[in-house]
Amino acid sequence: ACLFAYSKNTFRSCWLSVSLCYLFCGVDGTFMTRNARPNIVLLMADDLGVGDLCCYGNNSVSTPNIDRLANEGVRLTQHLAAASMCTPSRAAFLTGRYPIRSGMVSPYNLNRALTWLGGSGGLPTNETTFAKLLQHRGYRTGLIGKWHLGLSCASRNDHCYHPLNHGFHYFYGVPFGLLSDCQASKTPELHRWLRIKLWISTVAIALVPFLLLIPKFARWFSVPWKVIFVFALVAFLFFTSWYSSYGFTRRWNCILMRNHEIIQQPMKEEKLASLMLKEALAFIERVKREPFLLFFSFLHVHTPLISKEKFVGHSKYGRYGDNVEEMDWMVGKILDALDRECLANNTLVYFTSDNGGHLEPLDGAVQLGGWNGIYKGGKGMGGWEGGIRVPGIFRWPSVLEAGRVINEPTSLMDIYPTLSYIGGGILPQDRVIDGRNLMPLLEGRAAHSDHEFLFHYCGVYLHTVRWHQKDCATVWKAHYVTPKFYPEGTSACYGSGICSCSGDVTYHDPPLLFDISRDPSEALPLNPDNEPLFDSVIKKMEAAIKEHRRTLTPVPQQFSVFNTIWKPWLQPCCGTFPFCGCDKEDDIL
Repeated sequence: ACLFAYSKNTFRSCWLSVSLCYLFCGVDGTFMTRNARPNIVLLMADDLGVGDLCCYGNNSVSTPNIDRLANEGVRLTQHLAAASMCTPSRAAFLTGRYPIRSGMVSPYNLNRALTWLGGSGGLPTNETTFAKLLQHRGYRTGLIGKWHLGLSCASRNDHCYHPLNHGFHYFYGVPFGLLSDCQASKTPELHRWLRIKLWISTVAIALVPFLLLIPKFARWFSVPWKVIFVFALVAFLFFTSWYSSYGFTRRWNCILMRNHEIIQQPMKEEKLASLMLKEALAFIERVKREPFLLFFSFLHVHTPLISKEKFVGHSKYGRYGDNVEEMDWMVGKILDALDRECLANNTLVYFTSDNGGHLEPLDGAVQLGGWNGIYKGGKGMGGWEGGIRVPGIFRWPSVLEAGRVINEPTSLMDIYPTLSYIGGGILPQDRVIDGRNLMPLLEGRAAHSDHEFLFHYCGVYLHTVRWHQKDCATVWKAHYVTPKFYPEGTSACYGSGICSCSGDVTYHDPPLLFDISRDPSEALPLNPDNEPLFDSVIKKMEAAIKEHRRTLTPVPQQFSVFNTIWKPWLQPCCGTFPFCGCDKEDDIL
């Protein structure tokens, strides 16, 4: 560009840029200083299976832009979510801490993730997110897309859990997430089986007053009208108590916000991908002259798999593949924007998923969820590898070697201390941070991960422990609890839609032990007869569990029954409650 500059001012600017490059960079382009703070772009998919990308072995879906990230950066092959469900996994991602430390885990099988925008649970205000750390270091921070970590505490507009209260300067997206309920024509997804039971119960209760009319009009015996009225009132109140929430799920949960303002209620889900991409590109354009953090939290590839018309039928893997390919196209547009603004060399780009692919969603015999490759299990299954092993790709052209592959155990919680390090932040000293700075590993200055033990929870229950031996490459994994698959012989919980954390589970004593470094698909359980180190490995793990539990302190439970039920006074509303509804986005367009 310098050779074709036509003005003296342009020539001088280019000469100065080249001089600064040689001053602060090596001849090979790598930075010689850490004083310059990079831009940061975080890309998180929703329920993407680790086997859904070409760079992780898929040959039925085309993902050239994500593959480009992997080719130009570092790819992690044992990258792990802190939970196999979205809300606790995202809480851990933002705070660098196991979600049990912040109360962002559930003791119940019904509500494993936050279920209502009108609930009172969410990411506690005393938790410090990486966005807040970077905000204090002068970064402009933006979140585009899914939040799903709560909204309000005590009143409709207090927004105590809102992204803007957790370190983001700008928010555009859905404070909840995407559900099949967000499309009026789709089968409800939220608590589907509970709804069926509630309908049956309502019909049974409503029949009572009608049945009492029979002996009254047949003159078999006298039934006071007051009794009939009381039973009719009970039936009406019971129906109203649950239908006021579940009957309007689309209107209550499926809303689009810009900062604190609701701009669509219910949202027009078919336009969301385009709107979110436009907002992301506009954010980059606005803040490109100062260090920025952009967290783009995709709604892809969660059901109901809404794709633009040009991507329908685009892949070999049906609706799910179409949705993956549209997400990849959006990644490409963001990368193009960084290239166009000459920001790529000084921008760390990270791609991942909040948990593994969801195996249970079906449309007839067609699976609507992802593929977890050779790994057993999927979303919601505690410690099985398919539910927690996720893509992990880092690209930073001026710092990280292109094409590197790292097989060490790493965690989504590691993003927190890593971003703090590169952004010049200071980690909180008043709490346990479970993540580890990944930069020594990513840059090749360290050969092994700093994680020795990783603990895999299902809700509040510890299901699995992973031990990475420091003196060798062996990674042991012990399952103390595993879900029961249904029907038997399958690899998922098709009867309930998601596997249980307690109750319908199998307890293992001694635990199921696997050598993940040799058996990543967890097909060959070890025992004292075929593994001479069995007893010593289990003993080491049990000592680690005791030490880990000593670091846990009681905290308010965000998934308590009271916090998770729908509360009319907390329901976000565009208009006058309960007549909520608006579309300000179309007015803008």
